[in-house]
Amino acid sequence: MGRPSIYEYAGGEAAFQALAAATHERCLQDEVLEHPFSHGTRPDHVERLGRYWAEVFGGPAGYTTAADDHSTMLQLHAGQGMDDDLGERFLRAFVAAYDDAGLPDDPDLRAALRAYMSWAVAEVMSYNTADATVSPDLPVPRWSWTGRQG
Repeated sequence: MGRPSIYEYAGGEAAFQALAAATHERCLQDEVLEHPFSHGTRPDHVERLGRYWAEVFGGPAGYTTAADDHSTMLQLHAGQGMDDDLGERFLRAFVAAYDDAGLPDDPDLRAALRAYMSWAVAEVMSYNTADATVSPDLPVPRWSWTGRQG
């Protein structure tokens, strides 16, 4: 039998909802991240974020079932003119939230989650300029123990 998906190993939907909530809370505590995370977000932002990450890591298509795709997520962040260190701050908040969310204490799991978020932050920051254009209908990326799939 093969290794379970990251989604299954981490604890399923509940784990990714907890990780999203903990990351959001960490962002609210950061002097730079606080502003974008406390202004203009949807009331269901944390729930949607948890569903997005769950889908990325092998869970059900809860994010895309809600008629969203990767382009939707990128478009939310595109053209914002974010400070250069915003991505690194978000990565640090995400990594710290791992323990807050009570995910399994496993170095391989931590490495896989961090690798994904490092990639994701770089991708989001690549759309940071005012003239950034996001291609439509991009699928939600899939991430496994060995990195990005497909």
